[in-house]
Amino acid sequence: MTSSASDPAPPAFTETFCSTRDGAGTGLVLAQMDAVLARMPGGKGPVLWVQEARAAQEGGVPCQRGIAELGLNMPILRIAARSAADALWAMEEGLECAALSAVVGEIWGNPKALDFTATKRLALRSRQSGVPFWLLRPDGVADLSVAPDRWRVSATRSSDNPWDARAPGRARWLADLFRTRRGAPATWVAGHDPAAHRVDLVAALPDRALGEGDDRAAQPALRSVGGGG
Repeated sequence: MTSSASDPAPPAFTETFCSTRDGAGTGLVLAQMDAVLARMPGGKGPVLWVQEARAAQEGGVPCQRGIAELGLNMPILRIAARSAADALWAMEEGLECAALSAVVGEIWGNPKALDFTATKRLALRSRQSGVPFWLLRPDGVADLSVAPDRWRVSATRSSDNPWDARAPGRARWLADLFRTRRGAPATWVAGHDPAAHRVDLVAALPDRALGEGDDRAAQPALRSVGGGG
C-alpha cells in the first residue's frame, strides 16, 4: 500500500533520541524544521539553539553554512549553557518569545534536571507561544516525558547519487517513532527533500504476503511530511 498524502502537522514539542557518533538526530530535526517552517506564514525569525556543555563537547556546534544549504536561511542564535538546568531555563525563556521561528534544545544523557516536570513546563511554554520546539537527547535513554512525538534515530545508507554511483547521495536516517498521538508507532527510512521542503518517510519493513520470498518485489509505503503532498 502506497500513500502520497502529507502527514498532519507535527506537534509543537518533539523529542529525538540519537547517538553523538553519527549526527543523525540533528539531521532529522533540521529536515523536520525545514518542512514545518516553510509552511509557517512569515516564519523567518531566528532559531534559538540551546546546547548544554556536554552535548556541545560530544556532538559539536551547529554549522550555519551547512544549515543554510538545507534551506533554513534564518539566523541561528546559539546559547552555550554550563549545565542541564541552565539549558532548560534558557529553553523556557526562549519558548516565551513569539518572535522566534523555533527553539532547539540539546541535552546529553539523562541529567536529573530533565525530568517529567521539566518536559511538562517546556510543552506548556511552546503551546502558549506557538513556537515549535525540538528537544535533542544525544546518548540519552527514553524516560518519562510529555512530548507527543518521540523518535529514536540512527544513520543508514544514503540515497543513490545521480551523478556518481560511487559517491554518497543525500543523507537518510532510520527513524523509529516509538511514541506518537497521531497514529500508530512505526519505523521508517527518512530522507529530506530541501527543494520541496519535505521529509519523505519510507516504511523500513514493508508489508508483504506471508511466505513471500522475494523482498525486491515488495513496494514500501511512502509518506511525506511538509510540502504540497
